Amino acid sequence: MLSSQQIAQFEQDGFLVLPAFSDADYCQQVIDFAQQELQRDQAPIEYEADTRYPGAPISRDADGGRTARRLLQAYARSHLIADWAASKELVDKLVQILGAGLRLSQAHHNCIMSKQPRFSSLTGWHRDSRYWHFQRPELVTAWLALRDESLANGCLMVLPGSHRWHIDAEQLDSAQFLRADNSVNQNLLAGAQTLPLKQGDVLLFSSNLFHAAGCNQTEQTKFSMVFTYRAADNPPLLGTRSDSLPEVEV
Repeated sequence: MLSSQQIAQFEQDGFLVLPAFSDADYCQQVIDFAQQELQRDQAPIEYEADTRYPGAPISRDADGGRTARRLLQAYARSHLIADWAASKELVDKLVQILGAGLRLSQAHHNCIMSKQPRFSSLTGWHRDSRYWHFQRPELVTAWLALRDESLANGCLMVLPGSHRWHIDAEQLDSAQFLRADNSVNQNLLAGAQTLPLKQGDVLLFSSNLFHAAGCNQTEQTKFSMVFTYRAADNPPLLGTRSDSLPEVEV
């Protein structure tokens, strides 16, 4: 279980790292599975070209356009993955943050991220809740580092406490990313924190936390497994993308 200090840290910062949550053997099993799925081009897969992020190929037909970014619908692909996402060890901790009656969203995240050595793109500063549609923007994501994550291979960067910030419309661009040319944002970004993770570490973070990531500048793919959860009393809004797939009660 999370300690009272860990819960307070999550509430203050909007994120919490759980070191050595999963062992190296499990992480390697998931990597092996992901590589097999990618080699078979087993849909659904999101490609870097689909993101239109800075540095991404301009189309799937361009050089590197078939570079995989996310192996989607991970929960339904294998018990190896589903059992982890619904494990008591993880769920009990999430209940302490969100409350009883957890639901796992199959419409958001629910993926194995594969940041490739070439053609990986930059992800600007954003909140996941910018394009999610729930009664409240109060979801929590669990991010498992399947290999070590560092600034060199594009680990996450966060703005601690930003899940509680009020952001004005002029601070955001048309895609709801923080504008780099905004003077207020420049002051906020001075407080950015890099979050290197070791293989097996889990990062829990709020859907309202501003985060970003760079490109993978190493020669090895960075793999991460990512799922998002909500409380029972915070359902998706009907008719939105967040309501497009059945949720999993965990």
